[in-house]
Amino acid sequence: MKPYAVIGAGPMGLCTVRNLVRHGIPCVGFEIHGDVGGLWDIDSPTSTLYESAHLISSKGMTEFAEFPMADRVAHFPHHRELRDYFRAYAREFGLYEQYEFNTEVIRCERDGDDWRITTRRGGGEQTRSFGGLLIANGTLHHPNMPGLPGDFAGELLHSSRYRDPAIFEGKRVLVVGCGNSGADIAVDAVHRAKSVDISLRRGYYFLPKFIRGLPTDALGGRIRLPRFFQQRVSAALSRFILGRPSQYGLPEPDYRMFESHPVINSLILHHIGHGDIRPRGDIAAVDGNTVTFADGGSGDYDTILLATGYKLHYPFIDRSHLNWHGLAPRLYLNAFHPEYDNLFVMGMVEAAGLGWEGRNEQAELVALYIRQLSLGAASARRFRVIKRERATVRADGGMRYLQLERMAYYVHKDSYLKALRGHTADLRRDLPGRDTARFASGAEAL
Repeated sequence: MKPYAVIGAGPMGLCTVRNLVRHGIPCVGFEIHGDVGGLWDIDSPTSTLYESAHLISSKGMTEFAEFPMADRVAHFPHHRELRDYFRAYAREFGLYEQYEFNTEVIRCERDGDDWRITTRRGGGEQTRSFGGLLIANGTLHHPNMPGLPGDFAGELLHSSRYRDPAIFEGKRVLVVGCGNSGADIAVDAVHRAKSVDISLRRGYYFLPKFIRGLPTDALGGRIRLPRFFQQRVSAALSRFILGRPSQYGLPEPDYRMFESHPVINSLILHHIGHGDIRPRGDIAAVDGNTVTFADGGSGDYDTILLATGYKLHYPFIDRSHLNWHGLAPRLYLNAFHPEYDNLFVMGMVEAAGLGWEGRNEQAELVALYIRQLSLGAASARRFRVIKRERATVRADGGMRYLQLERMAYYVHKDSYLKALRGHTADLRRDLPGRDTARFASGAEAL
């Protein structure tokens, strides 16, 4: 079997290589940085982290099951602890040996049934042929930069360029967007800026990180609840503990809980309640340093920081190869191309509570499919038919996600995992000595 190429050495790339090696599939990993960690290594040229960044979900709901984090690690670890965690994971499973570091993938092209991949290292380029391609370069690298309605005379930057709150010293700051990064950065700015406003064009749900000393996601995250019940209980919990957004001068969400990602940050509400952060509406016009908002109010600012999220970005491969329609590629289970049997987009999936272990299960299914297909197994032939027929089916569990670019690859965790595990069980049945009792039927998964 020709080696498969894996792009990226972040958590998704690492568990992808881990599963390929475990199932005897030769592979070569490419990483633009000099070490593993991806997003979680702030020194990587592709990292968009800031110094105060911590894990949003708790470590117990996020870690790889076969490699739990140490007890000494906090419930919501700092990014440097996570960088060290991924380095330890790579050492434990011998993944460093599979990678070519300081190597940029610049072009991926079809070569018959294979992939011709061109890389650049140290100024020199090399083109090689691979039996397959697994893209795991992450989803949070390419900033979404919406245009402003006018010309701003001050400093304009995206959250991807933000590192330290010292840049806000003595300045009048406007943060645009109140996702998790926007909320974090607004709270950072409070301690250095002259003033901090935050502009929102829609409402958000807020959840605290802790309830009675325990991580919020750990209280019910491991219990499977009906979707509508989970939404209602979580929304009621948010209102009971934090109150309604409108009580803080924020717009109420016009969608149900988890139809967009909730903000796991109660500190921003604390600072809004103390007058340290002033909520504003959508931006209507910009003229010099003056910003006018949709409600007619205005303010003068020295810095505008756009916390407006990221776009899916795979610059090394033509979109026509990715079955891209609308806001994202159309792939079965967000990973499997309907036609190509040797092209996979790894980790292009988000869901509340999915964690890295859920992504590891995705990687295991991909590795099993590659192996069983190479052996001509009947289970792989069945899966090939399913992935072609159901590429446009989204494992949303009935969720009506907002029609936003960042939500285009969101799934419902329980529905998604049920599908993964069903197909994994079917592929495993052709492997001797493997326990499949805990898996459901893949045919009924979606």
